[in-house]
Amino acid sequence: MTDNTVREDPTATTGPGDAPSVRAWALDDLPELTFDPLLADVLSREPVARVRMPFGQERDAWLVTRYADVRLVTSDPRFSRAALVGREVNGMMAHRVAATVGLNYADPPEHTRLRKVMTKAFTGRTMKGLRPLAEHTAAGLLDAMEDAGPPADLVAHLHGPFPLAVVSDLLGVPAEDRDRLADWPDVILSAGPGPKSSEAAKERMRQYIVELLASRTGSMDDDLVSVLARAQDAGDLSEAEAVSLATAVLVSGAHAVRNNSANMVYTLLTRPELAERLRAEPALLPQAVDELLRHIPHRNGVGLPRIATEDVEVGGVLIRAGEAVYASYLAANRDPDTFPDPETIDFDRTGTAHVSFGHGPHHCIGAMLARMESEVMLGALLTRFPRLRLAGDPADTRWQSKGFIRGPQALWVTW
Repeated sequence: MTDNTVREDPTATTGPGDAPSVRAWALDDLPELTFDPLLADVLSREPVARVRMPFGQERDAWLVTRYADVRLVTSDPRFSRAALVGREVNGMMAHRVAATVGLNYADPPEHTRLRKVMTKAFTGRTMKGLRPLAEHTAAGLLDAMEDAGPPADLVAHLHGPFPLAVVSDLLGVPAEDRDRLADWPDVILSAGPGPKSSEAAKERMRQYIVELLASRTGSMDDDLVSVLARAQDAGDLSEAEAVSLATAVLVSGAHAVRNNSANMVYTLLTRPELAERLRAEPALLPQAVDELLRHIPHRNGVGLPRIATEDVEVGGVLIRAGEAVYASYLAANRDPDTFPDPETIDFDRTGTAHVSFGHGPHHCIGAMLARMESEVMLGALLTRFPRLRLAGDPADTRWQSKGFIRGPQALWVTW
């Protein structure tokens, strides 16, 4: 079993009060959906802390964990993503996942320009149109699973192919191309295969999307690739920007939703009273999905940091200009000052919104789509299989290793 104890950095200096101690964050694989003990400890005892992760030339960075402080750092223009370009900040992976020309490394007004193009494919009308397609896709996948009979691996039958199909419908990826895309997001978003494998997968995806964009020149369709192709033809986006935006949606849409939804089902099947309540009260499903998004630690570690462009006080701590600051959405979602009894899954919880999809300018543009997909998958499973349960002991479930998004490798069920 992984050692989950919080380890202080043996090289850290505490000094005469002028230098904060530095916590070594090894980012080991955690069992099942265990909440990261370092995050829990920092949130409780040192909400603005110095941490050191395994990679990067810069030795350490700030980590912000309280809900109010996370919202401040992720929305205040004095904390910049664009200032990351050209720097090797301390982090959890040895390679960059996102391209520096895309949304992730942009600040307003450049970020606003890029996001404005994207929103044309993420309208409420588009999401409404995608839902019947998603429901049809889920029904077909579950037909095949039922025909094959139990036991069945839900990751193989539903959580893997379903999000890829939905995000492909959004993007406009032809059905015959989808199988070749299936493995690329996993390689890109995992530290396990290593930087070379990640870069190779990103290059294959880049080449594919360049070809797909070229095939949509002049198209007036509503799919995302056609929207990006029109913007590129009009000079509103460069080719590199269009490719980056399409790649970000494809990678996160296929990989993150697969794991997040599998985590939700695992939680419901190991907490059968929660599943039974949703069967009895199906109208509660959207609210339940949000509570599961808040409670489940879907990520491992943290994403991209921001750079302070001037001295800023956060949570009573002075962060100097030029220092890197990570904001943990996972910890913010467990802040007891914001969410009473945060360790409890409470489908009746109302009030303050979680930050699982981020906050501020970088709030996930696909949040509405991800919620819809989770509702469709959970609703279909609970309705169609009233006796759905894990096929073995929960402890036998195999989990992915060294991934940014946590989730089971396989989820064997019977009914």
